[in-house]
Amino acid sequence: MTARKSLPVTQDSLVLRTDFSNDSAWHLVCADVQAPVGDFRAFVECVSDPAFAGVTPAELASLQPERSEHSFVFIVDGITLSSPEHPVVVVDLIGEPGRWFRVVPREAWAVQNNLSLANMDFVDFADSVDPDGVFRGF
Repeated sequence: MTARKSLPVTQDSLVLRTDFSNDSAWHLVCADVQAPVGDFRAFVECVSDPAFAGVTPAELASLQPERSEHSFVFIVDGITLSSPEHPVVVVDLIGEPGRWFRVVPREAWAVQNNLSLANMDFVDFADSVDPDGVFRGF
């Protein structure tokens, strides 16, 4: 495996692009994740850097910079870009590094807000996915 660079340090939660097959879908997913839902919104930074092409959930914990306080990262992969619902991958970086589930963009705010504030744990969301592995809300 080729050495990868560290994840970027961001103030907001990271939405990392790992598939570069569809630029318009990437922009749509970023817009959808950031779109307000009522009084709520996800505080995220979308990062499109080809150095992260093909990165897997299992690799992410080792790419976490020391000064980062993020406990999770969102990934936009090929399934995200090709699926009609655009389910984004959410990867645990702290509790069970590499564990992941998917979330539809309209529910990304709930995951981002609650995990960032430690109101809920990763497992609360990961154990509440639908049978297809996608979190669509409680």
